[in-house]
Amino acid sequence: MKNTSVKFIFITGGVVSSLGKGLASASLGALLQARGYSVKLRKLDPYLNVDPGTMSPYQHGECYVTDDGAETDLDLGHYERFTGVPAKKSDNITTGKIYSNVIAKERRGDYLGATIQVIPHVTDSIKEYILSDINDEDFILCEIGGTVGDIESLPFIEAIRQLGNELGLSQTCFLHVTLLPYIKTAGELKTKPTQHSVKELQGMGIQPDLLLCRTEDSIPNEQKSKIALFCNLKPESVIEALDSSSIYEVPISYHKQGLDEEICKHFNIDLSKKIDLSRWNKIKEIQRSSDGNVNIGIVGKYTSLIDAYKSLIEAVNHGGLDNNVKVTIKWVNSESLEDQNLNLINFFKDINGIIVPGGFGERGSEGKINAIKYARLNNIPFFGICFGMQMAVIEFARNVLNMKDASSSEFGTTKLPLVGLLTEWQTKTGLEKRDKESDLGGTMRLGAYDCKLLDNSFVSSIYKKKIISERHRHRYEVNNKYISDFKKYGLLFSGMSPDNSLPEILEVPKHPWFIGVQFHPELKSKPFDPHPLFSSFINASLKQSRLL
Repeated sequence: MKNTSVKFIFITGGVVSSLGKGLASASLGALLQARGYSVKLRKLDPYLNVDPGTMSPYQHGECYVTDDGAETDLDLGHYERFTGVPAKKSDNITTGKIYSNVIAKERRGDYLGATIQVIPHVTDSIKEYILSDINDEDFILCEIGGTVGDIESLPFIEAIRQLGNELGLSQTCFLHVTLLPYIKTAGELKTKPTQHSVKELQGMGIQPDLLLCRTEDSIPNEQKSKIALFCNLKPESVIEALDSSSIYEVPISYHKQGLDEEICKHFNIDLSKKIDLSRWNKIKEIQRSSDGNVNIGIVGKYTSLIDAYKSLIEAVNHGGLDNNVKVTIKWVNSESLEDQNLNLINFFKDINGIIVPGGFGERGSEGKINAIKYARLNNIPFFGICFGMQMAVIEFARNVLNMKDASSSEFGTTKLPLVGLLTEWQTKTGLEKRDKESDLGGTMRLGAYDCKLLDNSFVSSIYKKKIISERHRHRYEVNNKYISDFKKYGLLFSGMSPDNSLPEILEVPKHPWFIGVQFHPELKSKPFDPHPLFSSFINASLKQSRLL
């Protein structure tokens, strides 16, 4: 840790999960930036997986990918979108990583024969991670996953307790996010769950400095005073966190409730410095004055859990912000489209643009192919991402090039594998190699890779660049053997890896907007800096809506 004056804010959650600790952390980071301070945000996850890379989206939602190739918690996406600070491998710590590190040291004999225990060895390792890779940041915000009282999170709570003692009050602040449920029959907010949650935290040796209380209704002053009394706090340290109509209004809402001011008071920071919320006020104004509406159909197989597509949803909305229109997302389960006799107009009659996002496995793939065919033949703007691009290649090969056996080796043995297992590729550090027997975790093409765009292509006019860098997360690649055949029949591979070995982007020039990309552009989109592909796609969808 280079900066000895850096201030740490530890964010914990109580009562129930899904209270929005990630959004709270991201919003607080944005407010501190608006006051002129630099921030870094981190997520400490208590599960035993090394990372979420092998987890089902139903279990954990989206797996977010960083530039340096880390598969991380989706909250890191919130951090990046709200602060613009690129996340790194060192910003997502899991119990799996901690124990892997400790056990590896024990096997090497680094502990010199000591009996390895949770305290001090595991907690020391957690503290090392928290304090590592810090440069000149003013604030480090560390969100602790899970809910206080969970057995899995105990080592993390103990580690931050120790850090609080070691660094002192001048460098640490504990923010606890809780729930104030409204009991309809009683007609009041109930404070008891928050009281119990704080007592649980106090029993572990941590006195929260601030409470952020999630609630559907305003908290009466009497209730705030009651919470403060029972939780050993001042009333102004009990911050109201009302539901917002948009997540991008949360920083403004929290500022009005005094969250950033109380943080500054805690650290004895001068409050005379003016805060600049113009970025967030502008977004709020655009959302409230949107001119028109577009309907975007997302064809996927995890549609029952929209957290699986968190970054995609936000990137689509960012495209709406850039075009001053409201975007309505229509979810279409790809498995419901697999019957070849279906009339797809019943699914897409009011859809202005179709997205087929990333995914893994054969389930639902034929439905995605059918949706792509419908978009191509009916001139509906189409955006294929990762797996969606691969299905677009297969659809075009089957229905235009008449390659009826075209498929992906991901689905098993096939006569014509237009999409195959990526066995080796060039990285900045050398040649990476994989085979079918490799572990699933961390063995994909992960992180940022360069792509060169074809001169005068449609996609080059969108990016206005010759070389781009985008984040990848996939194990299979489009076979470049048939590039000339596709071009002959009207599908152009307009983006390639720098060595021309890997197709990265396809487009159909005679279609109003038909693009597939092997990477995940949604991971780099921000509300104040929308990704150009999503801005262009929403613009094309808006034009299509005006034709109906």
